[in-house]
Amino acid sequence: MSFEKEYMERAIELAKKGIGAVNPNPLVGAVIVKDGRIIGEGYHAKYGELHAERNAFANLTEDATGAEMYVTLEPCCHYGKQPPCVEAIVEHKIAKVYVGSDDPNEKVAGKGIKYLRDNGIEVETQVMKNECDEINPVFFHYITTGKPYVVMKYAMTMDGKIATYKGLSKWITGEEARNRVQHTRHQYKGIMVGIGTVIEDNPMLTCRLEGGRNPIRIVCDSNLSIPMDCNLVKTAKNIPTIVGAIEKQPTDEEYEKYLSKLQALEKEGVQVISVKAVDNHIDLEDFMLKLGKQSIDGILLEGGGTLNYSALSSGIVNEVQMYIAPKIFGGKDAISPVEGIGVEAPDMCFGFDLKKVEKIDEDILLTYVKKECE
Repeated sequence: MSFEKEYMERAIELAKKGIGAVNPNPLVGAVIVKDGRIIGEGYHAKYGELHAERNAFANLTEDATGAEMYVTLEPCCHYGKQPPCVEAIVEHKIAKVYVGSDDPNEKVAGKGIKYLRDNGIEVETQVMKNECDEINPVFFHYITTGKPYVVMKYAMTMDGKIATYKGLSKWITGEEARNRVQHTRHQYKGIMVGIGTVIEDNPMLTCRLEGGRNPIRIVCDSNLSIPMDCNLVKTAKNIPTIVGAIEKQPTDEEYEKYLSKLQALEKEGVQVISVKAVDNHIDLEDFMLKLGKQSIDGILLEGGGTLNYSALSSGIVNEVQMYIAPKIFGGKDAISPVEGIGVEAPDMCFGFDLKKVEKIDEDILLTYVKKECE
C-alpha cells in the first residue's frame, strides 16, 4: 500500500465519524503528515463547528511547516459559519495538499485549489477520488440540485412481500438488520412516510440508538387527514415533524375545515407545508424543493407500496436499500413493496445499478443507485 493511499484512507475513516452530525455539510477528514509521521488529524464533527482541516491543525503534535495534508474534499475558500480552511493551510506553511473529491459547491469549485497554488502550495487532486466521492452522495446531490437525496428502504421476503395478506409485518427481518436501520435513521436528516403508514401503524419514526439523532419526521398527507392523537402529532413539540399537504385557497371547498386542522396541527408543533397538486396528490418534486430550502439534504423513505410507487414515478428516488429475509409468505393478496399501476413494458422500468451486497446475520441487504433505463 502506498503512503498516499494509507493516509487518504485514514482521512476517509475520520470523515465517517461525522455521520449524522454535519448535515447539510459534507463529511470531510484531514490528515497532516511530516517526515512519514502523522502529526495531526481531524474531521468535521458537527455542523457549524470547525472544519476538518482546522480540527487537524488544532490537534498538531508539532510544527506543520513543510508538512503534507491529505483531505477528502477540496478545502473551502469562503466565509460561512467558519473562516476559509485554505487560509489556515497557508498560515501553517503546508508544502503539499492531496485532495480527494472535487467540491461542486459554486462557492468553492476549483477556487480552493487555485488559492493554494497561488500561494505556492503544491496540490495533487483526485487522489482516491472514487473512494472519497462514495462518502458524500447526499452532499453532492443536494448542493447541485437543492433537493434532498432520497433513499427508499424496505424489507421483504424471498417472494417479494412486505406484509402478509392480513397486513402483518413484524418482524420480517432479524434484530441485526433492524438495528442497521436505526443507524440509517441516524444518518439521514429526514425520514418520510405516507399518511397510510401513519394511520395503519401509528409509528414514532425515531432513532432508537443510544446517543442517536432523531430524523425530522415527514408525512405526505394530501388532504391533511393526519389524526391529532397519533404519535407523530403528540410528540411534535419535542421531535421536528413536517406534514406536506395540497395547498388550499380560500375559494376551495372545505377550506375552513382545512384551515382549522392546519392551525390545530401548528399549535401542537407540527409544521404544515403547502405543496402543489398532481392528480389530487401532492407533487413530490415540489415537496422536495421546499424541504431542500429547509436544509434537509437527505431523506430515508420508509413508505408503503403506494408512496414508494409515487416516489419512483416522480423520479425523486436516488437509492434503494432492500433487505431480503429468508422467508416466504406467499399469497396473491400479500403486500408488495411497490404498488400502483406499474409500468406498461420492461423498457419503461425504474432502473438502478447494484452498488453493494451485504449479509447481515440471516438477512441480505442490497443497495442500488439510480440510473436511466436503456
